[in-house]
Amino acid sequence: MRRVGILGGMGPEATVLLMQRLLQAVEARDDADHIPLIVHQNPAVPSRIRRLVEGTGEDPGPVLAQMARDLQAAGAQALAMPCNTAHAYAPQIGAATPLPFLDMRAATVAALPKGPVAMLASPAVRITGAFDAHFAAAGITPVWPADEAPVLALIRRVKAGDTGPEAHRDMAALADAVEGHVLVACTELSLLTGSLKRPFTDSLDCLVGAIRDFARA
Repeated sequence: MRRVGILGGMGPEATVLLMQRLLQAVEARDDADHIPLIVHQNPAVPSRIRRLVEGTGEDPGPVLAQMARDLQAAGAQALAMPCNTAHAYAPQIGAATPLPFLDMRAATVAALPKGPVAMLASPAVRITGAFDAHFAAAGITPVWPADEAPVLALIRRVKAGDTGPEAHRDMAALADAVEGHVLVACTELSLLTGSLKRPFTDSLDCLVGAIRDFARA
């Protein structure tokens, strides 16, 4: 199978969750049946929220580009990144190496129904228009919460390690407050999808499928 390099560090829990879901996505009879990964877990990637939402802080683009080059040097044959917000820097990552970039947004849109989609994501995803071109091409209309502050607050709680029952209840309440098919487009929130009772798509699962398909091709 082909090796996929993972740009991690934009939420360490999300990187671990990606690897766990990849293990579950493969029908393996032996160690050799699993997908080979090269993980660059870099907690020094500058804050995407601080840069994109608050308008301050260091640019993460150069750091992510160097991570892509490091993964290529380590033997990766494609790149993937389990962070929707950081896809604002996909052009810098793509320009850094000739490796294919398994775009989380494209994989997600391919799995969504047409029409309105209720967004549970970092405000940075809306501010940067990260999904806009993909949604427009697929005939999908994003519906954003009227108040994004509770969503961002929950994301920050997860980053601080809070994934307990109260966080799950708050996640369910956020989903219940919006109409339409729910898109979970933040990998911190992916840790709380067990609380959802209504139809939803998790962008992390869509990326898992893209990685699995590339590795096995």
